[in-house]
Amino acid sequence: MSDRDRDESAVQSEGNAAPRRATVATQAAVAGADIAYNAFRTDLDVEYKDGKTDVVTQSDRDAQDAVIDVIQDSFPDDPIVGEENDALKAVPEDGPAWIIDPIDGTNNYVNEIRAFGTAVAAVVDGEPVAATTVCPALEDTYQFGPDGVFRNGKALSVSDRTDPEASTVCPTYWWDFDQRGEYTAAARELVTRFGDIRRFGCAQLELAMVAAGALEGVVTNRQANAWDTVAGVGMIRAAGGVVTDLEGERWRHDSDGLVASNGTIHEEVLAAAQAIEGEEN
Repeated sequence: MSDRDRDESAVQSEGNAAPRRATVATQAAVAGADIAYNAFRTDLDVEYKDGKTDVVTQSDRDAQDAVIDVIQDSFPDDPIVGEENDALKAVPEDGPAWIIDPIDGTNNYVNEIRAFGTAVAAVVDGEPVAATTVCPALEDTYQFGPDGVFRNGKALSVSDRTDPEASTVCPTYWWDFDQRGEYTAAARELVTRFGDIRRFGCAQLELAMVAAGALEGVVTNRQANAWDTVAGVGMIRAAGGVVTDLEGERWRHDSDGLVASNGTIHEEVLAAAQAIEGEEN
């Protein structure tokens, strides 16, 4: 069964709830993004979590609370997985759930860079059935649901490029200071295999850009958090792209690595990801 067939099956099993979930995902993402944007480029109180680059602000917490409030108004019994506060950290295997990131790209946010967004995804049995990522400072809203994937209301599809040397690929997620050999390998593999690379510091935006055809691929050899990925993965698949793990198997929220592409250059992107994984730090 293809990626698109699996996603359509998940949507069909949801029945009439899928369009409603898509609507609520947008409402919740807008609510969170409004709070984030209202505090953008103000005097933020920045805290550090697990490292020198792992930051959080009160806006992250306030935005997550707003997102949760919107979801619970319509789906009070659904579990919610999220980065901040007391939200669950693991995606349930069965039934409906929500996965949220109140501010993806917080480092950009605190440094007054516009590439950040609020991402909200609805899943059923772990499969994304609807999602919205709102990037308020960029004035872009990406939406995925039963009717397809859109940016600001315009239908999207992945790039049709087939030549890796004419393609642009993004090394996403974060290689910490004890993984700089892998970070170096990522840059080397992508620069030597593809036409160019981009890095935006906001995984959900990067994945949405693959769905929009602005990038041909996004890659990491690391296990990525569900709140950084699931919304964008759903968008890429709905737009005709492919997302796998490091073995080339269909990507799940608990997979090792993430290899996303327009499909036509996937084997080359996958080979790059596998070369990153083989690098010693």
